[in-house]
Amino acid sequence: MSGLASATLGSNGKAKMTSKIGVATTVGMLVCSNLFMTFAWYWHLRMQKPGEASWPVYAIILISWLIALIEYVIAVPANRLGASSGLNVAQLKIIQEVITVCVFVPFMLLFMGEKWRWDYLWAFLCMIGAVYFVNRARL
Repeated sequence: MSGLASATLGSNGKAKMTSKIGVATTVGMLVCSNLFMTFAWYWHLRMQKPGEASWPVYAIILISWLIALIEYVIAVPANRLGASSGLNVAQLKIIQEVITVCVFVPFMLLFMGEKWRWDYLWAFLCMIGAVYFVNRARL
């Protein structure tokens, strides 16, 4: 048996399929949760205009916290599902970091209006190396 789930599963084909579905569901849930967290952390910077009065920081914190609460409602079950599907904590963290870059770069470019830099691609490739190293024992 190969793949991310091989360390915790027997030879039962159904268990293998369930684990792969669990890992795929975990990744999907982490993508959704990261969308909320990225927005929670950075939405207010787009609203901030130089020379204009900005919202009070307590209002920004409260709104951001409410948005982040949705992220937690999705991320905590995602991590529990990932762990029960055979992923260890290091794998869950690296998956989350890769998702963060995959979500943040389009957010930064499209929502925040930042300019593209090739350094973003090189940083992402370094993270792909991290994915390899945390998973190479299972490959």
